[in-house]
Amino acid sequence: MAKALYSVPGNLIGRHLDARADKDLVKLFFRGQLVKVHPRQAPGGRSTDPDDLPKGTEVYALRDLERLKNMAAAHGPAVGAYAAVLLDTPLPWTKMRQVYALLALAKKWGSERVNAACARAAEVEAYNVGLIGRMLERGTEERAEPLPLQGRLVPARFVRPAADFRIVPVRRDDSESLAERDRAAEATTAGAPS
Repeated sequence: MAKALYSVPGNLIGRHLDARADKDLVKLFFRGQLVKVHPRQAPGGRSTDPDDLPKGTEVYALRDLERLKNMAAAHGPAVGAYAAVLLDTPLPWTKMRQVYALLALAKKWGSERVNAACARAAEVEAYNVGLIGRMLERGTEERAEPLPLQGRLVPARFVRPAADFRIVPVRRDDSESLAERDRAAEATTAGAPS
């Protein structure tokens, strides 16, 4: 209606509805009966009633981050904290699928194991849901030994030896001979033709 989008109850999707709009409201009718009323939106706007969305999709459709964090926290404090860190980015809705994958792991492997895996991964600040999945598949979420480093450490290139940074005290007689050498070098360059 006037280049804006309005939601309808899920059972009416694909059906023919009549819409009437005034300055403040948009009213939707099905077979002459009023089924929905929305506040009028500017062109390009959207009015979505969460009750109109299919059950189970409203969190994702509305990008309800707090509810998603609460869903993760229901599986244990470590899972909730892990999900909160995943969503703590400037564009948190780009990480929502990772939190959904974490919730799927809790459903598949059980809340207790996923909570232990999240706690263990958080100890080393490894925030990767794929890592949690691999830990659960291998059964390593409860092990006491430290997590292995991903890959191997490569020695840094162009590193100078420690001897290059050693400070050597200068003796007084050495500094006098250095000053004499500097004067001789200046005299040589001053007398040379340019």
